[in-house]
Amino acid sequence: MLEYVKTILLKVSFDKILFEKELRKAFRMLVPAELKDLKIWCYQQFSRVYHRILNRVFAQAA
Repeated sequence: MLEYVKTILLKVSFDKILFEKELRKAFRMLVPAELKDLKIWCYQQFSRVYHRILNRVFAQAA
């Protein structure tokens, strides 16, 4: 499931609203270990563009 979420996030990364929506959806689909990996991956891939969104979404999930 983690690879599927990564694929979706890459495909919607052109739009910040879609990106945040899909990132939030991932929290309902993934287990905690996968979420940890997703967080690391997201910050590596998208921190330059979506740093605020990542901070907001991952802070709410904690």
